[in-house]
Amino acid sequence: MRVVGVTEFGGPERLGVHEVRDPHAGPGEVRIRVAAAAVNPTDAGVRGGMRDAGDAPPPWVAGMDAAGVVDEVGEGAPYEVGDRLMAIALPLSEHGGADVELLVGPWESMARVPAGASLEEASTLPMNGLTAVQLLRLLALPEGAVLAVTGAAGWLGNLLVPLAKRDGLIVVADAKAEDRALVTGLGADLVLERGSGFADRVRAAYPDGVDGLADLSVQQAEVLPAVRDGGRFASVRGWQGEPGRDVEFVAARVFSEYRSHDDLDRLGRLAEQGVLVPRVAEVLPAERAADAHRRMEAGGVRGRLVLAF
Repeated sequence: MRVVGVTEFGGPERLGVHEVRDPHAGPGEVRIRVAAAAVNPTDAGVRGGMRDAGDAPPPWVAGMDAAGVVDEVGEGAPYEVGDRLMAIALPLSEHGGADVELLVGPWESMARVPAGASLEEASTLPMNGLTAVQLLRLLALPEGAVLAVTGAAGWLGNLLVPLAKRDGLIVVADAKAEDRALVTGLGADLVLERGSGFADRVRAAYPDGVDGLADLSVQQAEVLPAVRDGGRFASVRGWQGEPGRDVEFVAARVFSEYRSHDDLDRLGRLAEQGVLVPRVAEVLPAERAADAHRRMEAGGVRGRLVLAF
């Protein structure tokens, strides 16, 4: 099968298409013929060697999101050949990343594609959707609490904001002027200017500070003052915060969600209901993975770039 990966860690130019042996589904596993694999910031870390490859041989394959059609079912897996599934993948692990023609994984790492969604749209949901679910669980805010979200216009924010609203939270989000309509449309109750001084602007609206903050744009210490004493700060990069603040720091680790079938299935049902709206920025052939990585790292992409196999 064809895979997109690197044999030497580095920039996007290192990415290439390689031929490797076809994998097969074992007991409790499913193999899908991948039609679409979304490109995420985590992919750059795999490509650049910022994650431990361990004993995994090259080519090293990135990608945590895929969607395709089942073509092989292991004993005990509750799917059939021909089912349309979306999946989360773990690069540099037993089954490897999602940027492949044939992806094998435990059936719990997959769920049915939302009715009415294309495979390209479905490929944008698993990793970021499960990250959003995990962040909200870690924050554990009660209904009516105030949650600030940085990076709300990015794809993770596009999923987190409506999920937070569904949980009954009041959402204060940031946005550039050109993204204000997008973020407002997600359901944010208050949209403030993104950038330096965001914490001050939050405090102007909520003098005691907000109950929780999801720092999706990794501003860390710059936005910490927005959180009240006794509040919670959620990081997507493992930041442990600053001493001296009475704030609880939590960090999302989406790799622990590999077998979260029930949550992934719920995300699909929310997409069917229109609560979550998959957004594909552009579909590129797998051979143009380097271009997709360059565009992703340049920033400003709304929705996800998707590789087609």
